[in-house]
Amino acid sequence: MITIKTKSEMENLRIVGEKLGRVFDRLAREVRPGRTTYEISHLAERFLREEGCKPTFKGYDGFPGAVCTSVNSTLIHGIPSKEHVLKEGDILSVDMGNVDDSGMQGDACRTFPVGNISAEAQKLIRCSEDCFYEAYKILKPGIHLHEISMAIQRVADSYGFSLVKEYGGHGLGREMHEDPFIYNYYETSLGLGPILKEGMCLAIEPMVMLGSPEIDVLDDNWTVVSRDGKINSHYENDVIITSTGAVITSIDSNVRRHLSELENQK
Repeated sequence: MITIKTKSEMENLRIVGEKLGRVFDRLAREVRPGRTTYEISHLAERFLREEGCKPTFKGYDGFPGAVCTSVNSTLIHGIPSKEHVLKEGDILSVDMGNVDDSGMQGDACRTFPVGNISAEAQKLIRCSEDCFYEAYKILKPGIHLHEISMAIQRVADSYGFSLVKEYGGHGLGREMHEDPFIYNYYETSLGLGPILKEGMCLAIEPMVMLGSPEIDVLDDNWTVVSRDGKINSHYENDVIITSTGAVITSIDSNVRRHLSELENQK
């Protein structure tokens, strides 16, 4: 069941999203060669708590980390480790959720370069971000959910990259995962999906793969990797559907840069 948020709930979603954005800005300065993914997770948790939030991933269905740290061929759900040292040229996806005293939740992801990365990796990261913003541009009451999936698919196809089929975006509110599920690809068998309405809150999260879309789940029952061992990029923001369009709540410097680019294109 899709929940329509009240004005006060939407305001609280905006606030908790802004807190998450500030954490991403702080964390971006900490991603560098020589850091372990455990250190990144520890810092993220500290920053979240300094914002008055709890990390919602910690203990979720038994997940052992405060955030997911997915490096290179790991697509999602990477478990932070003291043994996994970041090196020059890696790309690191940090997926994290937060909840504050309002009870409303945030959930977003960034893929960071570790030092200097290849042109191919830069292109992949840009693709995942462009997938989101192509979807963002069309968000408004009255469109069908499948139009989000189509927009993501259109951008990934233009880059020549793949999209994972087993995982996607979702609704967001007092629960981290609410209806509806948002596919990161589109085919006619998926149908049109529900119509977007004012007051819906969605976490839209393109997961883009350099090679084949085939995946494997490792023996830890969490870590999802590309079967061909090629790199992946994951980008996620939370949005509230308004009467005239959509508002991104998980605002950081990355989002502000993209919104400035969109404004300049008008």
